[in-house]
Amino acid sequence: MMVKIFDLDAGGKTIVVLNSRDAEELGVHSLDRVIIETEKDSLTAVVNTSEKFVSEGEVAVFDEVREELNLHAAQLVDVKARGPLRSKRYIRHKVKGVELTREEIREIIGDIVERNLNDLELASFVTALSMRGLSAGESTSLIEAMVETGSTLSFGELVCDKHSVGGIPGDKTSLLLVPVVAASGLLIPKTSSRAITSPAGTADRAEMLMPVELELSEIEKVVQKTNGCLVWGGSLDLAPADDLLVQIEHPLGMDPLLLSSILSKKKSVGATHVVIDIPTGQRAKIKTVGQARRLADQFTNIGKKLTMAVECAVTFGEQPLGFCIGPALEAREALSLVTFSKKKMSDLQAKVVTLCGVLFSMVQKVHTFQQGKILAEEILRKKAESKLREIIEAQGGNPEIRPEDIGIGEYSAEIISDEKGTVRWINNPGLVAVTSAAGCPKDRGAGIRLFKKLGDTVSKGEALLQIISEKSSKLTHAEHIAQETVLMGIIDSWEQNILLDRP
Repeated sequence: MMVKIFDLDAGGKTIVVLNSRDAEELGVHSLDRVIIETEKDSLTAVVNTSEKFVSEGEVAVFDEVREELNLHAAQLVDVKARGPLRSKRYIRHKVKGVELTREEIREIIGDIVERNLNDLELASFVTALSMRGLSAGESTSLIEAMVETGSTLSFGELVCDKHSVGGIPGDKTSLLLVPVVAASGLLIPKTSSRAITSPAGTADRAEMLMPVELELSEIEKVVQKTNGCLVWGGSLDLAPADDLLVQIEHPLGMDPLLLSSILSKKKSVGATHVVIDIPTGQRAKIKTVGQARRLADQFTNIGKKLTMAVECAVTFGEQPLGFCIGPALEAREALSLVTFSKKKMSDLQAKVVTLCGVLFSMVQKVHTFQQGKILAEEILRKKAESKLREIIEAQGGNPEIRPEDIGIGEYSAEIISDEKGTVRWINNPGLVAVTSAAGCPKDRGAGIRLFKKLGDTVSKGEALLQIISEKSSKLTHAEHIAQETVLMGIIDSWEQNILLDRP
């Protein structure tokens, strides 16, 4: 067939359009797959059909297919129907509750990476995993298959890493933890994700300080020079099946691959010792300590099967971490707190010291967790800022950057308290909804600056928080949501606040 170029982005999907008669001749329908072959390469693409835009004998390609195969207009390519997939049969097995074998899981993951399964088939797989659950053996096989079908990094026999299961806004821990660990002499190649539904991902925050889209060879040089890095993992082909499944999980509101997703990424970068942060609270992703402990046991046990030492820290998750939410605001806050004097530690600094204490005791850099915390605090005081600036420079950023150099939105509004009392609870999901309306994560300068947190006293008419946006229309929308949502529970006395609501 002759190539016709559609100068359009398909959102990361490999899509071609065939004339309806050609599709009938090939025996394919819309959403079926065909294989496009050139003399040098081939790929599997999703079929759409049209009689209006594509003539017989033509195959129209979107940007993703054109770039992958390096196609040009009027080029001749071979187009053939893809045969039946065994992986579809295995997905049906999981739907019925059958435990999958290692070979079956590898077949499914291989077809996911090769784009052989469409979104409906992927959604069925994710739903089946959510409904039926995963055995330890299935989780281990999934992780191994995800790692095998992507690129990997190797830095030696002792490589540290950290990950949070998420659930609370403002969690900029990695921006401080990585330089502390790196300054201790340990290796920590931190690859992170961008936000999808949250106000900011670690890669979004780090990008306010330095470039994060590095090639594998560039990452190796940065880590060799500084002991650490803070980069976006999305462009590195690390466990690529996970990235494709995440695109299905989020719209469905399901997260059955939480363990596999996290540990496959850690295995791909060669991590040998990993600390997992599990924020826990009624307004966090993990609601109770009991749930957190069960999840921690799963992480630890699967880690052993992967010859990876994994320890978990169940941390306080009832409020945002720090006072800022949103990529630019969080980067500003992290940069200002990367060192501190004899003043009391902030909750962000305390969390960094705690997680580093766990990690230092894991790798036997110290004998006890408490000794690890003391060492981490000393490094945070004396060495962390210079190490962070060293990493910033190695990744191509400005090592002299100051918090005020990071731009934020020009439009802002304060949310004022209608009552006096003490802040007893904070609505994390409500804050996320407000920051989303303000423009996060796309608008990097948008977000929230908190003035009050748990335990703080509030006077009537006092500002609770400030909403910041890059666009006035988005600020208005965010204000409306904030006014319609109870973002903080302010209680003057328990006796006067027995009745919280009458739905």
